[in-house]
Amino acid sequence: MTFSIVARSADGESWGVAVASKFLGVGSVVPAAVAGVGAVATQAWANVAYKGLALAHLDDGATAPVALQRLLEEDDGREHRQVGIVDIDGGSASHTGSACLPWAGGRTGAGYAIQGNILTGPEVVEAMESAWLESDPGLPLERRLLAALAAGDRAGGDSRGRQSAALFVVREGAGYDGGDDVAVDLRVDDASAPIPELERLLDLHVLYLTASTEEEKVAITPEIEADLEAFAAAQGRPDFRAWVGAENYEMRVADDLSWIDEKILAIVRSGAS
Repeated sequence: MTFSIVARSADGESWGVAVASKFLGVGSVVPAAVAGVGAVATQAWANVAYKGLALAHLDDGATAPVALQRLLEEDDGREHRQVGIVDIDGGSASHTGSACLPWAGGRTGAGYAIQGNILTGPEVVEAMESAWLESDPGLPLERRLLAALAAGDRAGGDSRGRQSAALFVVREGAGYDGGDDVAVDLRVDDASAPIPELERLLDLHVLYLTASTEEEKVAITPEIEADLEAFAAAQGRPDFRAWVGAENYEMRVADDLSWIDEKILAIVRSGAS
């Protein structure tokens, strides 16, 4: 009922999972990852205990194949399970039990594990693998994962239809204000087109929760500052800093108003026109 990709970034700094299914809130069941440890997806007749167990095995130094072997040895329901694992070094493993509903299967390679069940056919995982291998390794992991997921969806995806999708990526210190390792944790729990909605949410996540690059920064001149303050007043805010805080654009405007992100400046100019 689900298709997923588990992967590590080419630079070895990020791990993550992208998943979609005709199932309510698939993101609450399938993915798990810890920076510097690895990532796992558990699906089909999912054993959610696999998430903590697999990560514990990886944290103890097991490779992905060894961690998978331990999971299956300890589980009498192994033939109903499907699981993918990627370890700290990019080693990968995938299992599809003989009792998983067809079409079910997976593919693995250096740094990725792809798997799915109740799919329209093998073309789904094949399309996901091709999209992953053909994507730019320099792109953020979340973009590569989502591109692979979208490719699987276009190839047919879950044979029963579409309902939910999720994207979970970890990287050391990447969480909100550096408080944890969760770089991206986005879910579409119930929608007719969950993957396009997940793509929209990722764009918003990048806008609100990632810092502007040097190329995106526009120096605030006295003329621009006057326009910003006039815009804030028109929006009912005491000053532009107050508007930035109300709109959650702190990552995109300098505290001292020395620069503003080009996207935010475009929003201001659009609203002021």
